[in-house]
Amino acid sequence: MTLNTVLLVILSLLVAGGLSFFQYYYKAKNKSKLHLFLAFLRFLAVFGILILLINPTIKTNTIQTIKPVLPIVVDNSSSIVAMEADKRATEIYRELVSNKDLQAKFDVQSYQFDADFQASEKFDFKGKQTNLALVAKNLQSSNRNLVYPTIIITDGNQTTGNDYEYSFDGTNKVYSVIVGDTTQVLDLKINQLNVNKYAFYKNKFPVEVFLEYSGIKAISSTFTISQGNTVLNKQQISFSLNKKTAVVNVLLPADKIGTTVFKATITTNEKEKNTYNNTKQFAVEVIDQKTNVAIVTAINHPDIAALKRAIEANAQRKVAIFNPNSDIDLQKYTVLVLYQPTTAFKKIVERNKLAELNVFIITGTHTDFTFLNQLQRNLEFKMSGQKEDYSAVFNKQFNSFTTEDIDFENFPPLENTYGKVTTLGNVSVLLGAKIRNIETNAPLLAFAENQGKREAYLLGENSWKWRMQSHIGTDSYEKYDVFIDKTIQFLASNSVKKSLVVNHERFYNSGDAIEISAQYFNKNYEFDDKARLTITVTNTKTKQTKNYDLLKSTTDYKVNLDGLAAGKYLFTVKELNSKTVYSSQFEILDFDIEKQFVNPNVEKLKRLATATKGAVFYPNQTEQLIASLLKDESYKTIQKSITSRSPLIDWYWLLVLIALVLSIEWFVRKYNGLL
Repeated sequence: MTLNTVLLVILSLLVAGGLSFFQYYYKAKNKSKLHLFLAFLRFLAVFGILILLINPTIKTNTIQTIKPVLPIVVDNSSSIVAMEADKRATEIYRELVSNKDLQAKFDVQSYQFDADFQASEKFDFKGKQTNLALVAKNLQSSNRNLVYPTIIITDGNQTTGNDYEYSFDGTNKVYSVIVGDTTQVLDLKINQLNVNKYAFYKNKFPVEVFLEYSGIKAISSTFTISQGNTVLNKQQISFSLNKKTAVVNVLLPADKIGTTVFKATITTNEKEKNTYNNTKQFAVEVIDQKTNVAIVTAINHPDIAALKRAIEANAQRKVAIFNPNSDIDLQKYTVLVLYQPTTAFKKIVERNKLAELNVFIITGTHTDFTFLNQLQRNLEFKMSGQKEDYSAVFNKQFNSFTTEDIDFENFPPLENTYGKVTTLGNVSVLLGAKIRNIETNAPLLAFAENQGKREAYLLGENSWKWRMQSHIGTDSYEKYDVFIDKTIQFLASNSVKKSLVVNHERFYNSGDAIEISAQYFNKNYEFDDKARLTITVTNTKTKQTKNYDLLKSTTDYKVNLDGLAAGKYLFTVKELNSKTVYSSQFEILDFDIEKQFVNPNVEKLKRLATATKGAVFYPNQTEQLIASLLKDESYKTIQKSITSRSPLIDWYWLLVLIALVLSIEWFVRKYNGLL
């Protein structure tokens, strides 16, 4: 307190004492102990009121002791159980957290991690995924600007997330206690399998398999891919001390429509400790892309035959050729090709307004461009009576579908009427046009999509020369035919709007996040955020049914189905207000990624220790770990002196005391008849 405040407090004492003396002693006839007690009560009340009016500030000093934190993090994934290290991991944890010297030096914190990270003092080792990078992220977030060590009890095998080797802050040491048998044993493993989720019927699809060997002697193994009891591919693969990995590429036939489950297996006559990682299942959905194409032309031209052969190079495509006056049942066809349309095509165009087939328009010197401007709204043609040759310029930014440059710029030019072509609306250009090396900024091959309807435009005749040139350059028509096939595939796919759109995979691996999302649109095709969506999931084998509500997010509705056992499931998504229903199925493949490991990842944990200036310890070295932490002078307890100032008027109990004293004084005076 300041000098002025002290003088005011002294003055308050004198004033309170003087008032009490004047009232109860100065003119009092009877100076009994009762008067002395009442004078004391009056003194307290007056002095308390004066002190509140002065409102002095009270200063207090406290000493706070801050210990450095010591996170002890336990790997709670099921791989610890698979390595028979769960009991030892628990023992190490208890030995560390119960050490009194560590408790005296550090603020010991307990955590666990698998796919998630959380504070915990009990562990069940049932985690389906391991994300060690989460440890770094969460500890850095909760202990910002602090220097602290971290103890991680783990096998070092990670199955998801960022690479933990590069996730930890180099200024904070990481001490890893490696659990699991580090003795290297012979083990064959399917490390990774890459395959497209979709394939076309009667085509072949590629499978890429990465195999890994752990051992020191040379062995021979057998790799197979099977479907049910049928072996589709079988080959011998050798490994040795110097050859630890192998990559297998296989083409498999897609000869059955629907989702097909395959099994890749690697076996050997040698004894293995872990055979679970020798097998990996995968599934492919085979799509029937059977397409009937109608080509309508009023003239005979080599382009027609070349186009027919290119389309029918895919066994799932069939082509029929008609003249414009033919009575065509368009309901039997998927794609309509109009070759150099004129007013004679008016009848077929009118019919297609009902059939709503996607159209491939090819122009040339016989095309009626006035009619073509009336026919469509994607391109505008202002053509002259002259003829011109147009060469192709490949657009690398084209993204409507994937296609490669098959040396288009060296193909012979296409012949078309000279003029100006302007793109309108949503048009993607795959090939631009140039005249004698001068680009025209006009399309040569373009694709359009509007309100679910797709169209393609090839602006020039003599494309048969392209097919011949492709054969000359590669000794095969394959590249050109694939290019035409992708064009037809684009046109064969309709994206008709539906009121209920559900997004899901046809198969999942056990342990994966199983999320199904849906969108519901009103009659104006606007996202309806007031929809009520539910999903019913039924296991086809056990017939067990579960019901869930889909929760609304910003742009869709979602449900998480984690925890379902491996097997096939039927499901139905229903919008309760409109009764709109979507039904489908998915399959959960029996695959536990945590059982893929036979040894801890010692080398990776050592690199992490080196990067953070920490160390690696084994289960029998717990005492050395404790000693290392206790000797490390980097971690010291900090004492902070905290000064707090509080004005006396904030002491509410002083007001209570004043009121109590005045009440007692009044009661005593009343009781003794002094009022």
